[in-house]
Amino acid sequence: MGMPRDLDLPALIGALVSANSRLVRVAATATGSEESPAVWRTLGVLRDLGPLRLGELARVSRVTQPTMTKLVNALEERGWVRRTPDPDDGRALRVAAEPAGLTALDAWRDELTATIAPMFPELSDDDLAALERTVAVLQAGLDRADASLGRSKEHE
Repeated sequence: MGMPRDLDLPALIGALVSANSRLVRVAATATGSEESPAVWRTLGVLRDLGPLRLGELARVSRVTQPTMTKLVNALEERGWVRRTPDPDDGRALRVAAEPAGLTALDAWRDELTATIAPMFPELSDDDLAALERTVAVLQAGLDRADASLGRSKEHE
């Protein structure tokens, strides 16, 4: 099933963002997890962008610096992140994901996908190929956006 020809790129991207948000929300609710989405978002940002100063991590995650400080403190207590000296400024610290945090993130994503996959039993091979291509296109565009913002993807 194709998209209407009159659907423009901004509308299509808006629909993708909305569908993604709904997909994650439905899956998270179905898992019954009570973990804050901010935990997974923070670990995902650190996995994708590598170590960041607390203020930059807060900005990218779209939370206040005091909120991010509390979140990082909680994640640090779990052993999921660590603070390290910033090589560009010895007075500053960067927050980095620890292997245990990345393992927890992977487990969460595995749980989400195990919950979501059965919701789509009717997908054909063509549908799956379209989704695979869509993901590749989105990842390439997001990589370009990160590069233009001066961010590097240190982890995949």
